[in-house]
Amino acid sequence: MKIIDKKDLYCVIGAGPSGLVAAKNLLQRNIPCEIIEKHDDIGGIWNIKNPQSTVYDNTYTITSREITAYTDFPFPEDSGDYIHHTKVLDYLRDYAVKNDLSSIIRFNMEVSKLERQGEFWEVTCGGTTYLYKGVVVANGHNWYPKYPDYSGDFTGEIIHSSSYKNPDNLKGKDVLVVGAGNTGCDIAVEAAHYAKSTSISMRRGYYFVPKYIFGIPADKLGQNSQSTAIPLSFIRFVYKLLLKLTMGNPQRYGLPKPDHELLESPPIVNNLLPYYVAHKRVNVTKDVDHYKGNTVHFTDGTSKDIDTVIYATGYQIVFPFIDKKYLNWEDGKPNLYLMAFHPEYNNFFVAGLTDGTGGHFPTVDLQTQIIANYLRAKEDGHKFASEIEKRKSNGNWDFSRGIRFIESSRSLTQFELVSFRKHMLGLIGSYSPA
Repeated sequence: MKIIDKKDLYCVIGAGPSGLVAAKNLLQRNIPCEIIEKHDDIGGIWNIKNPQSTVYDNTYTITSREITAYTDFPFPEDSGDYIHHTKVLDYLRDYAVKNDLSSIIRFNMEVSKLERQGEFWEVTCGGTTYLYKGVVVANGHNWYPKYPDYSGDFTGEIIHSSSYKNPDNLKGKDVLVVGAGNTGCDIAVEAAHYAKSTSISMRRGYYFVPKYIFGIPADKLGQNSQSTAIPLSFIRFVYKLLLKLTMGNPQRYGLPKPDHELLESPPIVNNLLPYYVAHKRVNVTKDVDHYKGNTVHFTDGTSKDIDTVIYATGYQIVFPFIDKKYLNWEDGKPNLYLMAFHPEYNNFFVAGLTDGTGGHFPTVDLQTQIIANYLRAKEDGHKFASEIEKRKSNGNWDFSRGIRFIESSRSLTQFELVSFRKHMLGLIGSYSPA
């Protein structure tokens, strides 16, 4: 095995949104680094040509333009309020050019193993091992499909939403979408235009939020209200009132009643599914109980013959190249301060392991600014470094703002966005290196 010494560099694994902003923030604080990327281009899941991309032809962001952008790099105004995946990729390319990141990206380098070697980290790609000063893992967590386990054998076609690209193959078929997250609802609406029949299996009811309220992107209105000191109970009351005025009760359309409080699960940003359900273009079913041939049996005793099942059942948190012992793994995920800082290792970080209701890009931007500030402070002997080490070692990291998120794999990376970002902004304000 060939070993190459790169102990003067930090290694950023992944050239998607999280890896790009992590490298930019490290370089801005004079922390030498390079990005290694397993594919031949940047963009992560936002690059549809990436074999592990989970976007489909008609994917748009569910967060609006201002909420989606990095903190110092707005989207072009002609991007639209909600942005098509091709324009997100263009934005990431422009970001890489502006921050001169192309020269530090090493493409076609797939990490097979990452492990600690003394105070350094060994990153193995193919037949070569590179020894780095530290690592920032930014390989993403919405790419490894999660499949449900139903009894029986289904003789029709089963695909996961991660490999769904367009509805062309659904023409004239009886289609069942399993899972009512944002992706599942989008696919069900799209399938209704092409399939012979479209059904969506929902284990529970959800709150459906329109993309606009009073002509303003709903997430922008929501984030502004949550930023105030108003008690969470009153914010919920106002949200419910707004949803009642704009959408009405979900059950009025034929959708199940939510079994949880607002904010305890990510809302479904889709006002078309209720419309299609009310028009009987999409049929709502209970959870799948079992399969028998091409017949799907549901938990309420009903059944339906189906040609194609699409699992929109989310993703597993997977780091295929590193042993969980290095991740402080607890309850299905790494347990990290700010979802980024390992409680023990001072040169190992995870960027972008976040799914709070709000823009991912600005959240991971703030997260990696703190990582970069910490490393700069450690180099300079500034007390900010010891403050972060104290915080990350005490294990008391609650950013739920009292919200009890529902028990679901989607909740593993959830947090209350405003309090989380407020905490991060406070840390950034307490130490801003030149």
